[in-house]
Amino acid sequence: MALPVLTPEQRADALAKAAEARKARSELLAQIKSGERTIAQVLGKAKEDKTIGKTKVAALLKAVPGLGAVKVAALLEQAGIDPDRRAAGLGEKQRSTLIDALN
Repeated sequence: MALPVLTPEQRADALAKAAEARKARSELLAQIKSGERTIAQVLGKAKEDKTIGKTKVAALLKAVPGLGAVKVAALLEQAGIDPDRRAAGLGEKQRSTLIDALN
Protein backbone atom coordinates (compact mmCIF):
# COMPACT_ATOMS: atom_id res chain seq x y z
CA MET A 1 0.00 0.00 0.00
CA ALA A 2 1.46 3.35 -1.04
CA LEU A 3 1.65 6.19 1.42
CA PRO A 4 -0.54 9.19 0.64
CA VAL A 5 1.16 12.24 -0.78
CA LEU A 6 0.89 15.09 1.71
CA THR A 7 0.99 18.76 1.00
CA PRO A 8 3.62 20.77 2.90
CA GLU A 9 0.86 22.13 5.18
CA GLN A 10 -0.45 18.64 5.96
CA ARG A 11 3.08 17.44 6.67
CA ALA A 12 3.71 20.39 9.02
CA ASP A 13 0.42 19.71 10.83
CA ALA A 14 1.28 16.03 11.22
CA LEU A 15 4.75 16.84 12.54
CA ALA A 16 3.32 19.33 15.05
CA LYS A 17 0.72 16.81 16.22
CA ALA A 18 3.38 14.11 16.65
CA ALA A 19 5.64 16.47 18.61
CA GLU A 20 2.73 17.40 20.88
CA ALA A 21 1.96 13.72 21.54
CA ARG A 22 5.62 12.97 22.36
CA LYS A 23 5.73 15.93 24.76
CA ALA A 24 2.53 14.80 26.51
CA ARG A 25 3.88 11.24 26.87
CA SER A 26 7.17 12.58 28.21
CA GLU A 27 5.36 14.69 30.81
CA LEU A 28 3.24 11.68 31.84
CA LEU A 29 6.33 9.51 32.33
CA ALA A 30 8.03 12.30 34.30
CA GLN A 31 4.99 12.54 36.60
CA ILE A 32 5.15 8.80 37.26
CA LYS A 33 8.90 8.95 37.85
CA SER A 34 8.54 11.82 40.36
CA GLY A 35 5.74 10.04 42.23
CA GLU A 36 3.19 12.71 41.33
CA ARG A 37 1.01 10.00 39.72
CA THR A 38 0.81 6.31 40.51
CA ILE A 39 0.46 3.44 38.06
CA ALA A 40 -2.97 2.67 39.52
CA GLN A 41 -4.15 6.24 38.79
CA VAL A 42 -2.69 6.20 35.30
CA LEU A 43 -4.07 2.80 34.30
CA GLY A 44 -7.47 3.76 35.70
CA LYS A 45 -7.65 6.63 33.21
CA ALA A 46 -6.22 4.75 30.22
CA LYS A 47 -9.57 4.26 28.50
CA GLU A 48 -10.58 7.95 28.51
CA ASP A 49 -7.18 9.70 28.18
CA LYS A 50 -5.68 9.30 24.69
CA THR A 51 -2.13 10.05 25.83
CA ILE A 52 -2.20 7.35 28.48
CA GLY A 53 -4.12 4.93 26.28
CA LYS A 54 -1.59 5.06 23.45
CA THR A 55 1.43 4.65 25.74
CA LYS A 56 2.93 1.17 26.02
CA VAL A 57 2.45 -0.47 29.40
CA ALA A 58 6.17 -1.38 29.52
CA ALA A 59 7.12 2.31 29.15
CA LEU A 60 4.74 3.27 31.97
CA LEU A 61 6.20 0.60 34.25
CA LYS A 62 9.81 1.53 33.43
CA ALA A 63 9.02 5.06 34.65
CA VAL A 64 8.25 3.70 38.14
CA PRO A 65 11.26 4.25 40.41
CA GLY A 66 12.98 0.94 41.17
CA LEU A 67 11.68 -0.91 38.13
CA GLY A 68 14.05 -1.66 35.28
CA ALA A 69 13.73 -3.64 32.09
CA VAL A 70 14.16 -7.05 33.74
CA LYS A 71 11.61 -6.46 36.51
CA VAL A 72 9.15 -4.95 34.04
CA ALA A 73 9.49 -7.96 31.73
CA ALA A 74 8.88 -10.30 34.68
CA LEU A 75 5.82 -8.31 35.80
CA LEU A 76 4.33 -8.31 32.32
CA GLU A 77 4.89 -12.05 31.96
CA GLN A 78 3.39 -12.72 35.38
CA ALA A 79 0.30 -10.68 34.49
CA GLY A 80 0.01 -12.26 31.05
CA ILE A 81 0.50 -8.98 29.21
CA ASP A 82 2.26 -8.73 25.85
CA PRO A 83 5.31 -6.40 26.06
CA ASP A 84 3.96 -4.34 23.15
CA ARG A 85 0.49 -3.87 24.68
CA ARG A 86 -0.72 -0.31 25.04
CA ALA A 87 -2.45 0.87 28.22
CA ALA A 88 -5.91 1.25 26.65
CA GLY A 89 -5.74 -2.37 25.47
CA LEU A 90 -5.45 -3.86 28.94
CA GLY A 91 -8.33 -5.91 30.23
CA GLU A 92 -9.73 -5.38 33.72
CA LYS A 93 -8.13 -8.59 35.01
CA GLN A 94 -4.72 -7.67 33.53
CA ARG A 95 -4.93 -4.19 35.04
CA SER A 96 -5.83 -5.45 38.50
CA THR A 97 -3.17 -8.19 38.38
CA LEU A 98 -0.53 -5.64 37.45
CA ILE A 99 -1.57 -3.18 40.18
CA ASP A 100 -1.67 -5.97 42.79
CA ALA A 101 1.82 -7.12 41.77
CA LEU A 102 3.18 -3.60 42.27
CA ASN A 103 1.66 -3.19 45.75
